[in-house]
Amino acid sequence: MNPIQMVDLKSQYLRIKPELDAAIQHVLDSTAFIQGSPVFEFEQQLSQYTGSKCVISCGNGTDALMAALLALGIGKGDEVITPAFTFVSTVEVIALLGATPVFVDVCEDTFNMDVHALEKAITAKTKAILPVHLYGQCADMEPVLNVAKKHNVKVIEDACQAVGAKYTFPDGTVKLAGTMGDIGCLSFFPSKNLGCYGDGGALMTQDADLAERLRAICKHGSKVKYHHQYVGFNSRLDTIQAAVLQVKLHHLDGFLNARKSAAYYYYKALKNVNWIELPEIKQNTTHTFHQFTLKVKEGKREALKQYLSEKSIPSMVYYPVPAHLQPAYHFLGYQEGDLPVSEQHSKEVLSLPMHTELSEDQLQYICQTIVNCPL
Repeated sequence: MNPIQMVDLKSQYLRIKPELDAAIQHVLDSTAFIQGSPVFEFEQQLSQYTGSKCVISCGNGTDALMAALLALGIGKGDEVITPAFTFVSTVEVIALLGATPVFVDVCEDTFNMDVHALEKAITAKTKAILPVHLYGQCADMEPVLNVAKKHNVKVIEDACQAVGAKYTFPDGTVKLAGTMGDIGCLSFFPSKNLGCYGDGGALMTQDADLAERLRAICKHGSKVKYHHQYVGFNSRLDTIQAAVLQVKLHHLDGFLNARKSAAYYYYKALKNVNWIELPEIKQNTTHTFHQFTLKVKEGKREALKQYLSEKSIPSMVYYPVPAHLQPAYHFLGYQEGDLPVSEQHSKEVLSLPMHTELSEDQLQYICQTIVNCPL
């Protein structure tokens, strides 16, 4: 059995090496390293895949979030509602623009925004709602969009972990993560389900005028070179990364199926471990399993993590401190106990190895180790 890794990018590369090498060599031969044709081809292909009318590539997922806020005019005095249980990039872009992050708790079963807490957080200063499709499963977008419409606020989706996840509305309409709000944000960090070999990101919108503004913001606020209509910044997807993403996009459905198969192996093998709570998949959304994150009950997480490490099985805690308790955000005035579900998650979550190259013998070894763990 090969050594187990949290993410095995090398084996995935070797599996599709001829395609990737040819795509990269084509860019090297062209020497169009910035804004080469693969960038715009990838945008069109991602648009077709997701059903988003407009796709604007950028430098990374954090830049995508920043550009989205700028395009909607969010700044000092505005409030943006977002979950506390998320990676810090979701929060920092709000604060960097002088707006105020307003945290809401998350659900016990899905780790996503608690929509029942959402409307209570709306104030006259609320400018946007920023739900996060955490770990690869869509947040419950239908009530989020209803609240946004009722209060005339915008919705920015942080879909950085959930490319390809599908959400079904009550009327049967199916949309992909990042295509339901006003703007959707994606990350192509190498470990993501659709990952490049450096940094990369994208924005998605159905609004052509908003797309034009987003594209300008990511080019120093310029629609025409040396003429700057907006305050912007420099955020580009380079051509080599776009070429890599073109190849990987063709394989994305296969990648997602491989992750789903690994996840279902975990579900079946670990369902009777009574001190573990497996992630729940809601009927109205698919799960792309960017992470396979379970909850370790009875205060056993650190002991399990250590035990797995001793058995050469990696694991990770995403995230050990919720955003509202991070030192950088103490100025917002939140205290321990304000968002109890997020705080409890931070004490219990543990992510197991999850990637496209997990073999059955690796999965069997991981699961048997957990089942036999003397805790």
